[in-house]
Amino acid sequence: MAPKGKVGTKGKKQIYEENEATLKFYTRVILGANAIYAAINFLVFYSSSTFWTWLLLVFALAVYVGSYRSMSAMAKPVFAEDGSLLDGGIDLNMEQGMAEHLKDVILLTAIVQVLSTVSSYFWYLWLLAPARALHLLWVNFLGPWFMAESPSAPEEVNEKKQRRQERRQMKRF
Repeated sequence: MAPKGKVGTKGKKQIYEENEATLKFYTRVILGANAIYAAINFLVFYSSSTFWTWLLLVFALAVYVGSYRSMSAMAKPVFAEDGSLLDGGIDLNMEQGMAEHLKDVILLTAIVQVLSTVSSYFWYLWLLAPARALHLLWVNFLGPWFMAESPSAPEEVNEKKQRRQERRQMKRF
């Protein structure tokens, strides 16, 4: 049974603390994935490391930096001169927010990076990110825009039907 009443809201302090915990968690995910990747590819398989190994590491680092900096900029708190919290920043754990997509990109990159230690072909899984972006673009913007009926079309159809009916009535008289 669903609880009755108003859905609870979060306070500034709670948002601030949860944002700090979220950023700390994703820092650990990023560091862990890079540590595993570096340990396996550059210590164990150093002799077989190629230019692509380095290039894909730089790509992963660029994705991590861009996503993490965007999340930390969204969660930046504002403090008063006396040190009290004025604003906790945007809630990073909010459903259907931009931070949710950034967290998904970080997790996808970490999973692909760790799996790529087994086979380089796992990097192709990263193509899921642009596919998801195109899906969201179509569902939220392009699809409704293309599928929307033009406002003048129904009026023209109704006018045509009305003219036909008038002609039929004229023929009867």
